[in-house]
Amino acid sequence: MKNFGCELFHPLVLNQKAELPKAFTFPFYYTPHTLSVMAAEQLQSYLECQTDFEHNFGLDSTQTGLQIGKMFGVMVVEDKAKQLGYLAAFSGKLGESNFVNGFVPTVFDTLQPEGFYKIGEARLNVLNGEIEALENSSDLAKANSALETCIAQSEADLKAFKAKIKAQKKVRNAQRVEAKANLTAVEFDALDQDLKKQSIYYHYRLKDLKKAGEASIAKAKLKLEALLNPIKLLKTERATLSASLQNRLHQQYRFLNAKGVTKDLLAIFKDTVTPTPPAGSGECAAPKLFQYAYENELKPIAMAEFWWGASPKSEIRKHKQFYPSCRSKCEPILGHMMDGLCVEKNPISEIPNHDAPLEIVYEDDYLVLVNKPHEFLSVPGKHIKTSVLSKMRRYLPKAKGPLLVHRLDMSTSGLLLIAKNEKTHKNLQKQFIARTVKKRYVAVLEGELQLASGTVELPLRVDLDNRPQQLVCYDYGKLAKTNYEVIAVKNGITRVYFYPVTGRTHQLRVHAAHVNGLNSPIIGDDLYGTKGKRLHLHAERLQFTHPVTLEALTITCEAPF
Repeated sequence: MKNFGCELFHPLVLNQKAELPKAFTFPFYYTPHTLSVMAAEQLQSYLECQTDFEHNFGLDSTQTGLQIGKMFGVMVVEDKAKQLGYLAAFSGKLGESNFVNGFVPTVFDTLQPEGFYKIGEARLNVLNGEIEALENSSDLAKANSALETCIAQSEADLKAFKAKIKAQKKVRNAQRVEAKANLTAVEFDALDQDLKKQSIYYHYRLKDLKKAGEASIAKAKLKLEALLNPIKLLKTERATLSASLQNRLHQQYRFLNAKGVTKDLLAIFKDTVTPTPPAGSGECAAPKLFQYAYENELKPIAMAEFWWGASPKSEIRKHKQFYPSCRSKCEPILGHMMDGLCVEKNPISEIPNHDAPLEIVYEDDYLVLVNKPHEFLSVPGKHIKTSVLSKMRRYLPKAKGPLLVHRLDMSTSGLLLIAKNEKTHKNLQKQFIARTVKKRYVAVLEGELQLASGTVELPLRVDLDNRPQQLVCYDYGKLAKTNYEVIAVKNGITRVYFYPVTGRTHQLRVHAAHVNGLNSPIIGDDLYGTKGKRLHLHAERLQFTHPVTLEALTITCEAPF
């Protein structure tokens, strides 16, 4: 399929029998429905050979320019005649355009040459240019330098004069001592009065010097202020214009829902944690797909989004892999747009209960080691209260202190260390902080690693748009270091030991999946790889010093996979 054509409703070519889903896809955690996979494959077939637009996805080494991979979305829909088809959309712009044949349009076109946004943007660019020119002017540089010189000169003069005052005081004191021994009382009193006048003279001279310095500095500041004031005025104008543009822009992004109710971005985000919509809100593929479907009386059946292109440096994105909608931008918008639509329940809210007692791997009078099941919280969450901590509080009703010494991700299984009293907890925590506790995880990775062992060092920080996912960030990320050792390689998968040096959130999962890490996601990783029955990551061994007996303990709990 070389060209999409101008039609936006694309008949779905079924290559196998597929029943319609009972409910629409929950966009933030899903396994793509068969119909969505078929639609995505047809869109991908088009993308592989299209000639409608030019965009460097980073897949063709002969292409020049900035490489930018893209999220694409497909929505399977049904028209009034009950014909099944699909809509296609891309996030942001494609080939520097909001409109590409075959793809649904943006909710609001910010690229209209005569539109308020482009006019306002042009004015902002002018203001930025004027501010930059004034800030980089030689007059401003000279005024800054003159002020710095005045301040330095005043400080130097005062320092020198104070040293002189100190020296003269010593001379006067010496004169008093000598005069007391050699002069009469009347002569000494006359000399003392003269010395006091000298002291007063230096005191007032110091005041004069301070005033002269302050006057010089004030004069230099006035000259600098005269040059800074126009910059301040321009910056105020820029801030006011920018805020006005954003506010007006947010009002233009108006979204329908299944009930026919329209809300703009300001209304949608009004009662969220961040009432100001994040930059780019409404430009993702999913809102575009819903908007076009509702406007054209098409019934949404299922949806999926996939990444097309090379992986970015910070996020983990694999070519052709399906991903959920982003949370910070899309969750409030889609929450409104799906109102009135029958949508699948959030699978995360339906985590299976672990009614059985936790497996105790080791226990004595001071501590306990349990085998945490996968998909089970270490501590109570926002909506799910059952956790290792809640179970251990029931198991150890007389125990004091925080109990849990460390945590594991919900999806990770394996050894968790619990202290029965505060003193034990404090001792064990010190060992973790000092990194004397040795941890070994076992994992199964997609792909075959070439090196038998090695180290991954990629700094991590939270993805503000998709909590709790992590990003690789060299500017603001925290140090994260993982050593690894290959156990076995077979049939396209690798079994490894991970030895985390640091303990960042999702550290092993990101270091495994990232293109600059092992580039091999852990099997079953629903955040950084491909969703499966479970995440194949298990905290298998802990080595630490017993806080009371001082014995070196090595506790092992074999992986269940």
